[in-house]
Amino acid sequence: MTDPNSLSVRDLAEAIRSGTLRAPEVTAATLDRIARVNPALNAIVQDCSSDALAEAEALDARIRAGDQPGALAGVPVTIKVIADQTGYATTNGTTLARDLIATSDSPFLRHMRAEGAIVVGRTNCPAFSYRWFSSNAQHGTTVNPHNAALTPGGSSGGAGSATAAGLGHIAHGTDIAGSIRYPAYACGVQGLRPTPGRVPAFNQSGGDRPIGPQLMAVAGPLARRVDDLRLGLAAMSGYAPEDPLSTPAPLSGPALPRRVALVRRPGGIEPDPRILADLDRAADLLRRDGWQVEEPDSLPDLREAFDLQIDLWLADGHAEKLAAAQLEGDAGALALLNFYADRAARWDSAALSHALLRRSGLIRAWRAFLADTPLVLMPVCAELPFRQDEDLDGPEAIARLWQAQLPQVAIPLLGLPALAVSSGVENGIPSGVQLVAPPWREDHALDAGEVLERGFGIPQVVDPA
Repeated sequence: MTDPNSLSVRDLAEAIRSGTLRAPEVTAATLDRIARVNPALNAIVQDCSSDALAEAEALDARIRAGDQPGALAGVPVTIKVIADQTGYATTNGTTLARDLIATSDSPFLRHMRAEGAIVVGRTNCPAFSYRWFSSNAQHGTTVNPHNAALTPGGSSGGAGSATAAGLGHIAHGTDIAGSIRYPAYACGVQGLRPTPGRVPAFNQSGGDRPIGPQLMAVAGPLARRVDDLRLGLAAMSGYAPEDPLSTPAPLSGPALPRRVALVRRPGGIEPDPRILADLDRAADLLRRDGWQVEEPDSLPDLREAFDLQIDLWLADGHAEKLAAAQLEGDAGALALLNFYADRAARWDSAALSHALLRRSGLIRAWRAFLADTPLVLMPVCAELPFRQDEDLDGPEAIARLWQAQLPQVAIPLLGLPALAVSSGVENGIPSGVQLVAPPWREDHALDAGEVLERGFGIPQVVDPA
């Protein structure tokens, strides 16, 4: 049988719909690879093999009966353990929630299943999804398949590792501060943070989220190909009554000016020389494709957006977050929350009001900028992927790592979609660049991302280093 990983999502689904490949065979091949490769990675931490095989057999029977399944017909996908999936624990990487069994699917997953996707496993994250590293007491540590000394990223580190290792074509991730984009960057794959409201998400098992996550957290896809992201986004998206922000916005819009702002040092950070070289390579690829790339004289503020995002996520409700982390006893969660404890102590209703007012002003400024130049090319991170568990080295390390992540952390507050595109792997170290587009214009970022992918190369499936 053709190796499923040799095919794009589009080609794989078409082969299954046409009968050239059968869903049970594709699912079995993927599960076989998971059984061989995942023990070295611990990317998938909840086994869905029995359900996956049964779903693939049912899909195959429908196809043979003449039904036409959707765009993800028989495509193997993974789901992060932060999301409800019927019959599985929504642990969010904690022992506290190990028995929190979902009785329904999160709406994005319901949409993916309606398009024929087959869930082959559930992927790891750090406890409470707080860190840039994916390790916890409930599921253990996830390894970067390119280099075990490096983090696979967080919080969707299991998703990034699984995608790079060919343990599913599309991985679900979540992103409130870079948790899709950073694992994609660290694992050498592609990752898309959609516009808030694009992909509906709600966990019946956990109920409603605080104000910061409601405004800034999104679900979205990771994949090895940009076009796979496009199909994954389409399958996840759509209106769902459970999510108050869900919006049935069109997936594409009128052609936008092909003008790009190249921003090498957003917020005053100083990227690694290799990252600066990647940005220059990306700019050259876009120019050769007819895009107009210029370095702007000024840019709306990102550093204030970075600071406000941290407050709305970590300072708001800090005491409850800290109490839960203490009960869990997770070193990484405690290190982060203790680092921001003094800042959180100054957080009150006046600070919340100020943050929401300033957020409106920053969003307005960025939308005005993107109206004229509707794509920004900038780093994903100022540093190459961090050393595994580097945030446990003390407060100075946490401060440095979070400052390096400013290009990712600032974007959620602004309500903008952003795409991490792999620029390749050198000496076992992945890198990449980030594209930021206007709200609801993921299609524009994906179009540019495909240009970069053609130049950088499609990430290849990797076996653990």
